[in-house]
Amino acid sequence: MDTEKQYETILFDLDGTLTDSAEGIINSVRYALRKFGMEEPERETLYRFIGPPLHESMEKYCGFSEEQAKLAVAYYREYYQKQGIFENKVYEGVEDVLNQLKQAGKTLLVATSKPEIYANQILAHFGLADYFSHIAGANLDRSRTKKEEVILYALGKAHAADRSKVIMVGDREHDVLGAKKAGIACIGVLYGYGSREELKRAGAEYLAELPEDIAGLVVSKGI
Repeated sequence: MDTEKQYETILFDLDGTLTDSAEGIINSVRYALRKFGMEEPERETLYRFIGPPLHESMEKYCGFSEEQAKLAVAYYREYYQKQGIFENKVYEGVEDVLNQLKQAGKTLLVATSKPEIYANQILAHFGLADYFSHIAGANLDRSRTKKEEVILYALGKAHAADRSKVIMVGDREHDVLGAKKAGIACIGVLYGYGSREELKRAGAEYLAELPEDIAGLVVSKGI
């Protein structure tokens, strides 16, 4: 094993990486768009809302102004915090991976653009919270929403100063790009909502077809 390449701190994205959250997010977006009297896009189109900061997606994909996007996010949360948050499920094999990594002595963190309060609720609901030393997310007031900001916040909480020993795991290009801006490597997962092409274009150093491949890369191969 090449100890020079061994990662000791592993950051995980939440939506599309730890949990399959599509149903709750899509239903919440549809609820928000109905409030604006907008025709609902096809389900496949709404997958674009999973992962990136929500207000940015509202502006980018719906043509909303900043104020309209702010209102759309408020509508989204009306549905999400009551119902959508638990229209969600853990990917098969994820808990086994987390257990393997903990047994191998790795420090596990969550770094998500989802509001931190929701991330804590979701991980506690599914019995995963105790695997993580820290759960880092966005604030409800739209501060700390960019991926690199969340990553740096998580690393600060964990006192992980040596970036060469840290790696991000995520399913979308903003996970990869955020990791690069924070000075760390990234494993792109292919079972989430991003494509192989998206992740490779963004510059992911490694790709994982399935959750178990993450443990295979970090523990068995000692990357």
